[in-house]
Amino acid sequence: MDRNSMIERVKAEMPEKRWKHTEGVMATAIVLANRYGEDAERAELASILHDVAKYWPTVRQGNVIRDNHLPIEVLAYDKELWHAPVGAWVAENEFGVMDCGVLDAIRYHTSGRKGMTKLEKIVWLADYIEPGRDFSGVDAIRALSEINLEEAVLAGLDGTISFLIAKGKRIYPLTIDARNGLIEEIKGG
Repeated sequence: MDRNSMIERVKAEMPEKRWKHTEGVMATAIVLANRYGEDAERAELASILHDVAKYWPTVRQGNVIRDNHLPIEVLAYDKELWHAPVGAWVAENEFGVMDCGVLDAIRYHTSGRKGMTKLEKIVWLADYIEPGRDFSGVDAIRALSEINLEEAVLAGLDGTISFLIAKGKRIYPLTIDARNGLIEEIKGG
């Protein structure tokens, strides 16, 4: 499927405000990819599709997870996590994306995971810091993203975990694993 057709189909799956967010993620991911030596086209592709299933009803997302043997444990956590594995499934099965790296960038853009690839870090961070985001600390993380990809992702994970704790929410284990893995990576093992 060509880029323009894909964009039109994805836009149809979400409100205009979320599409503006997606455009911000696309632009930010391209900048980060160029800055850190990743393929900008792959970063853009993952960004276009990262929220394709976000506005699907939770029943539909849950059915895709159960019916296609996606990680069932995600259903025990915040519904905001569900659209990532569902989105990766949609990217592959409805949009024909066969690049495993792109699919994983979509799959882990909400939770992160230990051993994130550069592309996964870029899409995760682009989603977190795109220009439409406005929360305490985002400007510092944007500035950090210009210097060190891993440190910026770690700061974002810390912010996410702090937010979840403050809200009394459970933390998905992959997010903890992502943070711990980045600390190991930054410290050199």
